[in-house]
Amino acid sequence: MTGLTAKQLNAFRDKLLQERQDLLDISRSASEGADIVELDQTRQGRLSRMDAMQGQAMSQAMQERRQLHIKQITDALKRLDDNEYGYCLRCDTEIALKRLEYNPAVTLCIKCAD
Repeated sequence: MTGLTAKQLNAFRDKLLQERQDLLDISRSASEGADIVELDQTRQGRLSRMDAMQGQAMSQAMQERRQLHIKQITDALKRLDDNEYGYCLRCDTEIALKRLEYNPAVTLCIKCAD
């Protein structure tokens, strides 16, 4: 068990759950930007299609980053459930409170992150 209090652990859980829900909401609303770009030259010009394709690629990349962050949050919640939260996954030392406050899904202490 970490040096974190039950109140701190609950606060981290609440923050992680809220952040995951926010990301899921954004993912649902942003899925339209990742739709397939039509290549109908009679409806739009070549540059417009290129802009649409670039926008699609950026939207897909952002969606992938959101999904990765959702997975990191889910993993952090599992560590909370397993009483393993707050420890570095590489060296097993406690992660600094300020580091957890900045990013509650962080998995490495500052020394191992360098």
